[in-house]
Amino acid sequence: MKKIIFIIMILSFFSSLSANYHKLAYDFDFKGLDGNQISLKDYTEKVIVVVNVASRCGYTPQYSDLQKLSTKFQDKLVVIGVPTNNFKQEPGNNAEIKKFCDSNFGITFPMSEKVDVIGSNAHPFFKWAKKNHGISAIPKWNFHKIIVGKNGKVLDTFASFTKPSSKKFLSVIENEIKS
Repeated sequence: MKKIIFIIMILSFFSSLSANYHKLAYDFDFKGLDGNQISLKDYTEKVIVVVNVASRCGYTPQYSDLQKLSTKFQDKLVVIGVPTNNFKQEPGNNAEIKKFCDSNFGITFPMSEKVDVIGSNAHPFFKWAKKNHGISAIPKWNFHKIIVGKNGKVLDTFASFTKPSSKKFLSVIENEIKS
């Protein structure tokens, strides 16, 4: 069993090396909570952090750190929140999600409408991230973070338990901003 787990880990580590990126993140759009269009092409030359979010999750307090990140690096980075009920923790409709984010966290970064982030109905951005970066790009739970570099390719991914204020997460972002 240990051998199988080791092989899976090794394969997932190298899976992004074969990415051929026929598309870049800039080729994708999200529909916003207000019905507006969120075009990733509007963020060329910026670091993009795409996070699947939910209001009834143990990680929901990460909204605060995401807002701080968005404010701190506002000219060099954009956070995009993507509400999903794939993990049964976002039962609200778009209006309820917007109200929750506004009143509880003062969210000013773009928020998409509620979409699927896993499975056959996943938003095309998440299918693209999986295809080009491998299984580490697949959200396993809410508040999974995908960092897109200034070149429009997935730079790194972070599991839900990694806080947006963690040194490792911030180091990846700061290094990309400096490059």
